[in-house]
Amino acid sequence: MLQPELKVRRDKIRALMAQQAIDAALITCNVNLIYTYGRVVSGYLYLPLNAPARLFIKRPNNIEGEHIHTIRKPEQLPELLKECGLPIPAKLMLEGDELPFTEYTRLAACFPETEVLPCGTSLIRKARSIKTNIELEILRRSGIAHAKAYEQIPSVYRPGMTDHQFSVEIERLMRLEGCLGIFRVFGQSMEIFMGSLLTGDNAAAPSPYDFALGGEGLDPSLPGGANGTQLKEGQSVMVDLGGNFYGYMGDMSRVFSIGKLPEQAYAAHQTCLEIQEAVAGKAKPGAVCEDLYNTAIDIVTKAGFADYFMGVGQKAKFIGHGIGLEINEMPVLAPRMKQELEPGMVFALEPKIVLPGVGPVGIENSWAVTTDGLEKLTLCKEEIIEL
Repeated sequence: MLQPELKVRRDKIRALMAQQAIDAALITCNVNLIYTYGRVVSGYLYLPLNAPARLFIKRPNNIEGEHIHTIRKPEQLPELLKECGLPIPAKLMLEGDELPFTEYTRLAACFPETEVLPCGTSLIRKARSIKTNIELEILRRSGIAHAKAYEQIPSVYRPGMTDHQFSVEIERLMRLEGCLGIFRVFGQSMEIFMGSLLTGDNAAAPSPYDFALGGEGLDPSLPGGANGTQLKEGQSVMVDLGGNFYGYMGDMSRVFSIGKLPEQAYAAHQTCLEIQEAVAGKAKPGAVCEDLYNTAIDIVTKAGFADYFMGVGQKAKFIGHGIGLEINEMPVLAPRMKQELEPGMVFALEPKIVLPGVGPVGIENSWAVTTDGLEKLTLCKEEIIEL
């Protein structure tokens, strides 16, 4: 990662630190290390408010350079800071929502005279919610690779397949286009493997995870997505595999059908496309997330599909979510979310309807907020494609 880009990112964090009179941040979680250092390491990035960042690294042992120091344990940090000519901070922030309790308390104990604040997670996530120009370009390229894989989906379908078998073939397409496979998700006990493929009534199966749709999954240890259902005539198939290209999580869903679907399915799908168009038209800087959500609810209610919108028995209470280094960043398009859109935000918009006996329909695309509207990052056919 180019140093000027990393400095831009670190300075965004510093600006937020300055607002709270925080002297320094100690960063150790993978996603935040990628954001501030450009790669995953085992160690600590020390980010002072008014001095260059320092990397105190345990592993790997082949990284060298200015402001990089070897460390064995965090208890060495105060002495190493003194050797670097840096003062012990009066106020230090840690990643309170991500660090295990024992790790947090151990790091805090290294600075007994310091006021240690747990606000690192929320502050860094706020900084990450506004993408830099380089991040936006990475997400554009991710969208291109994502769409290229999706365009090949009909070629790997074979009659008689199960949803799991179909998913595996699509996952292979994704990997061949450069998808890294791992999906990073923020939140306690939130897990996902590349995304989900849902067909028939499995799309209505509730999940413990806060995703748009659930799915039973193949095993109770990972209850989400495909469950081994055979793909059947007259049912829809929603492919919602995330595009982790270059470390950034893109999001896109497309719907396929086994033969023809009931007319109600095409009408429901069209309703979702209308929601996408209406929300995208209003999603300018200054738009309030809750208002965009309510726009979707108004349209789906008038169309008569409210009972099936974003699930059936268990409904998702959002229509969109920020994306970036994690699949669920800020902003969130949901009730009571008063956050306003800002240029540089990137989010997935995913209005979806589940029809009993048929399956899911709808659309999901990734969008970047510009100074005067939205830029769509995932460009491929949006109609229901018959396999």
